[in-house]
Amino acid sequence: MAESKKLYAEDGREIIIKTDHLCIQFGGLKAVDDVNLEIKQGELYGLIGPNGAGKTTVFNLLTGVYKPTYGKVYLCGENLTGKAPAEVNKKGIARTFQNIRLFNNLTVIENVMVGLANQIPCSVFTSVVRLPGHKKSEAEFYEKALEILKVFKLDEFKDYLAANLPYGKQRKLEIARAMATNPKLLLLDEPAAGMNPNETQELMDTITFIREKYNITILLIEHDMRLVGGICEKLTVLNFGTELAKGETSEVLANPEVIKAYIGE
Repeated sequence: MAESKKLYAEDGREIIIKTDHLCIQFGGLKAVDDVNLEIKQGELYGLIGPNGAGKTTVFNLLTGVYKPTYGKVYLCGENLTGKAPAEVNKKGIARTFQNIRLFNNLTVIENVMVGLANQIPCSVFTSVVRLPGHKKSEAEFYEKALEILKVFKLDEFKDYLAANLPYGKQRKLEIARAMATNPKLLLLDEPAAGMNPNETQELMDTITFIREKYNITILLIEHDMRLVGGICEKLTVLNFGTELAKGETSEVLANPEVIKAYIGE
């Protein structure tokens, strides 16, 4: 049984995600080395750094895609180190990807219903033979999915194939599907990648809105410093897999070492 003891910060807020000396080594290369994150309930936290700094590798460690060489991952005080991705998701960590991963041949609402699948109460037998219990659950899930789409202002597109949505709305749909899993921690991997300025502003508004509406904790990777500076409260900067700086966003972005890592001497 996994150890579990809730952790609290000095201000009394619960620590949702904590990593303890997180490291992963591929052959002789330490892709992530001694990363220590501590993110509180409701925080909007950024993980930034140059290309190849180890940011997505950290996400893969948090979600169970990779098992750390050493170090631990705690969600709400529970040790999730080494658990499979599906179990990590059920425990409360959801993510999006740098390259959008939607079910393109399913409708918008069906994509969100897939996200709700880990909450299905009926048995496999009930689902296979489509007994009334399954039909009732399916109807309830449809309504839940529709409510989520309304939050993201995607309900009018519910019957569109996901592949036919404009790029910016595909990004929003991926976040909506992640939110359907009812996460405690939402990981966003470069959500503004490929967006124009108007789409980026709309995305910023959406992220801020869902954080406030659901009081959810959000950790995002992003290269768009306008977005990072506009919504993130705190940052950790990675460079060559190690922590270069961490703290309040304005202070970190003004750090000469951080500027040097991004633009050189």
